[in-house]
Order: sequence, then structure tokens, then C-alpha cells
Amino acid sequence: MRYYIISGEPSGDLHGSRLIRALRKLDAEADVRAWGGEEMEAEGAVLAKHYRELAFMGIVDVVKNLPTILGNVRFCKRDITAYRPDRLILIDYSGFNLRIARWAAKQHLDVSYYISPQVWAWRSGRVNTIRKTVDRMLVILPFEEAWYAQRGVKAHFVGHPLLDIVREKRASSPQGASLPGTQVHGFKDEEQSGGKHRKSDGPEEHPRKLTIAILPGSRTQEITVGLPIMLAAAARLPEHHYVVAAAPGQELSFYDELVAGAEPPPNLVVRKGATYDILAAADAAVVTSGTATLEAALFGVPQVVCYRGGTINYAIAKRLVGSRVKYISLVNLIMDAPVVTELVQADFTLHKLTDALGAILSGPARQQQLADLKLLRQRLGSGGAAGRAAKLIVAGRTTPQS
Repeated sequence: MRYYIISGEPSGDLHGSRLIRALRKLDAEADVRAWGGEEMEAEGAVLAKHYRELAFMGIVDVVKNLPTILGNVRFCKRDITAYRPDRLILIDYSGFNLRIARWAAKQHLDVSYYISPQVWAWRSGRVNTIRKTVDRMLVILPFEEAWYAQRGVKAHFVGHPLLDIVREKRASSPQGASLPGTQVHGFKDEEQSGGKHRKSDGPEEHPRKLTIAILPGSRTQEITVGLPIMLAAAARLPEHHYVVAAAPGQELSFYDELVAGAEPPPNLVVRKGATYDILAAADAAVVTSGTATLEAALFGVPQVVCYRGGTINYAIAKRLVGSRVKYISLVNLIMDAPVVTELVQADFTLHKLTDALGAILSGPARQQQLADLKLLRQRLGSGGAAGRAAKLIVAGRTTPQS
């Protein structure tokens, strides 16, 4: 069969690649065309559009780039029509994908939505579009299945795809692995050699030099705003090692410029395309809100979550969300409790970040978060999400489209 997959971010590319692998196990003749990146391309998908061309952040950015976005929508419809897929698979990226879903339903295409938009958080009216246009919702958070059922949408909880990805990475990355990378204000060679910086989870251990991951996001705007504050906080705890996870879609020169204009810690490296290697070796992390908060959690890494958006974007988003959602991080949302500290908007300051990071490096706060992260992993269930999703997609419609 022919499969057309649309994702608009690095995380969607990653999960799409695993889905393609699972589809090929069930359908040896699978032909895949996709909007994604290197991960899906490596699994044999032909890229129609790279997600780098789609990275618009916030309401203001979307409005400014509306002609480009609408042009992409038109291109996508033409491309799908020319390709004539047996299955259309949408991965998150809701603003774009729901537009395509409305059109695809009129074309009588079989539509699967893998990884739900956060309609339970904001713009919940979009569930009506989903009910009318999507054949199957394949959700990855435990509470989403019931949330959709209450609104008349049949959703299937397939588990979280990160469970398998992280499990594989942890198995292949023993603690104490070295972290060579692009040196910015760097480790000495002897300090980078393997085995010297193992993770410390015990309450009695607080080694002089911990490895702290800095995950400033993937979009230019959020990195530009957040990374300088993160580096300044790291500089106030200079005895540790810091590793910045550079986004696949960004050039290293972009990080060089930000580091040069900031107040960085003395022991700092930047690595590109190695987020999971970094998390596998990290003792703690500072993370921009997004999928990375859950990735760090599944690696068992205590973290502080940060976010600061444009004033107008944040005001609009807060008004849309209202009181429905108490947290911004996936960790706290899944646990329905303040497991990790969230520093949002005006609270994302140098002083508050320094204090919050220091608190999770040792002592009771660290131990409590480690215990909570273990419980979170249990709550997400077993692995195999991509395989379960692939079976439902290949099976196709069991009832006529409404």
C-alpha cells in the first residue's frame, strides 16, 4: 500500500520513522511519502517537504507567515492527490494537519491521526473536526482515550513511542559514556574520557562534577530567548559539566553566537544530533517545555522545565487554555502533580532557575523527583506503540466514514 505521512517537527519525524519501520513489518510492499526529516528518510520515506520549512512558533509567527503556510497547504493537497495514498497519516502538528484532515475527508481518504493534538488543553472545539474527519485517533497519553470517548470520538491508547526509543538508547549507552562534541568553552580532554562522570542517584552522593544537560528547544525563537538564561544559571554553578543539545535543524554557528554573547559556564560543550546520548549520561537537566521534558523523564533525569514566549503569544495562549490545564510540562500533566519545577514566562529568571537547578542536584528534592519519574514510566505502560498503531492503520476502516 501507499502511505502518506505528515509531521512538522523533529519529534514527529522521530516517531514517524518508527511507525514506518512497523508498517514495513506488516506490509512488505509499503511505499511511503512524507513530510518529515532525516529519521523518516532513513527508513525509506521519500520526503515531499522537510520540517525545517515548517517551523513557525506561536500565533504571531503563524500570522506573519500565513502566505507561506497557505502555500504549503495547497502544495500538500496537490501532492497527496498526485500520490494517491491508501492511507493518510497525520502526526501531531495540529494547525496544519487538521486543515488537511478536513480536505482529506471530502476526498474519502482513510485518515489516521497518530499522536493527538493537545485539544484537551486548548481549542477543545477542534474535537468536532476530529470527529468528522479522522477515521482513527491513535493516542499516546493514558488520559486521552477517556477524554475523547467522553466527546464521542473512538480513540485507541497505543502507549507512548518514546518508551521503546529510550529503552533502546539506555541499553546501548552505558552510564559513564564519554561525551565528545563541538568544544565551545570546553572540557579538558582528560575530563571527557569515559567512566569519570557516572550518574549519581544516591542521596549521599554529590560528586564535585556532575553532567548537566541543557535542552533549549528546537525553534530559533525559543533557543534565542531561553539559552542565554540557561547558560547564565549554569555559570553560577561552575563546578559541573554542561552539555547543550543542539537541535538537528539548527547550525552549530547559531549556538556559537549565542554562547559568545552570553555568560557561559567554564565547562561547556555543544553537541548536535546527540540528545539521547546526552540524556543517557546526564545527572540533571534544564529543559524547554515540549517533548524533551518527557524524554528526560524517561531517562530518569531530574529536570527543571522552562518556557518564555512572546508577550502577545503567551497572553493569547493563556486566555485560550484558561483554567483547564494546570501545567505546561508533559511530566506534570501525566502525573497531575508538580513533579518538576516549571518556570514559565516571568518566572523564568536567572535567580529562580539557579535555585531550582541547585535543588535537584542532591538531597530530598532530587530523591523525590527520581521516585516520581519512576512512577511516571510505570504509568505510561509497556512499549510497542508504533507496532500497535501500525496494525490499526493497515487494517483501515472497519465502519463507513461518518
